[in-house]
Amino acid sequence: MPQLAQRVGRAKPSAIMVIAEKARQLKAAGRDIISFSIGVPNFLPGEHVYEAAREALKHDSGQYGSNRGADALLDAFLKHIEALGFTGYGRLNLSIGIGAKQVLYNLAEAMLDEGDEICFAAPYWTTYHDIADIVGAKANVLHCGPEQNYKLVPAQLEEALKRKPKVFLFNNPSNPTGMVYTREEIAALADVLAKYPDTWIITDDIYNSMVFDGLGYHNFVFARPELRERLVFVDSVSKTYGMPGWRVGLIAGPESVAKAVTTLNSNHITSVPEVITAAAVAAFAGPQDIPRAKCEEFAGKRDVVVDALRAIPGVVCPRPQGAFYAFPDISVAFGKSHQGTKIANDVEFCAALLEATGVACVPGSAFGEPRAMRISYTCPTAQLKPGLERIQAFFAELT
Repeated sequence: MPQLAQRVGRAKPSAIMVIAEKARQLKAAGRDIISFSIGVPNFLPGEHVYEAAREALKHDSGQYGSNRGADALLDAFLKHIEALGFTGYGRLNLSIGIGAKQVLYNLAEAMLDEGDEICFAAPYWTTYHDIADIVGAKANVLHCGPEQNYKLVPAQLEEALKRKPKVFLFNNPSNPTGMVYTREEIAALADVLAKYPDTWIITDDIYNSMVFDGLGYHNFVFARPELRERLVFVDSVSKTYGMPGWRVGLIAGPESVAKAVTTLNSNHITSVPEVITAAAVAAFAGPQDIPRAKCEEFAGKRDVVVDALRAIPGVVCPRPQGAFYAFPDISVAFGKSHQGTKIANDVEFCAALLEATGVACVPGSAFGEPRAMRISYTCPTAQLKPGLERIQAFFAELT
């Protein structure tokens, strides 16, 4: 029998989706489930987005679109990134994809040959390691534990860059931790990056509009403009606009990279459909009141989550300042039992928590930090406190 390609053996199902599917099955079976698992914003975009989509359907051409992206979308994205602080970019610096995940995969194909090294900090979004494995790259994971607030420090980055990796991949605000780098922290890392000109830089910053406490969003290019020659900024409509199912991701970077991604699009996806493009244009160019309101709402939920977790003896939870995640260190539970069920690690903890309380969280090992678990607090507000109370009760019952 013919064999599949070796790269398929390196591909793994998303650990996040595995937990989400288990929670869905339990709920379908009649269990009272509160899901803190999947990272979706759980709100819908404004009516202007739907109106733009309906109008596009009325005038649908039925034709292929641009491999790079429709001019209207590229122009709307240019205005969006200019508001963030990215100046001097044009259409030739941009390209699109079917969500940020597909964009990141395209970037890996464009930048990494078999055996090349890519470095990124842990905790990391699960897909980073998965993509590296599929394309045959070597991942150098830089561990950043709760004792350093899950943040990469310049000395760590310096040591990693001395190995001359082909790509440095950076995430701010962070999934899974919700941590946000300050202007000063970004500047310090940028100073290190400037010393190593042979490494590509990818900043996966799709939560850039979800920053709390007046901290603001900052990028290496803002601190060291010369880095723009090898830095690629990744964004998406998914989180900011409540549109994860619409699947629109974009990049801004050097023309050579944008051209490479566009060429790969011509082989992979051809284009983003017209109706989706129209909706994305409306999201970027239309009223921003819903994203702003949701950012404030998530900041309030963050406070509730952190207060509840820090009330549990032994649990450590650095205070997130963006996105919609908390990432508590739950290792105090390891070696204990819950109603006869022994808990040796984060996977067993999350399995026991789900079975006993109906609360679904994702084990931290999926993100490269086995001492922790990820809580996505985008659930309906009415479920937030009950879910946290169940977690508190679970810890209290450990023996």
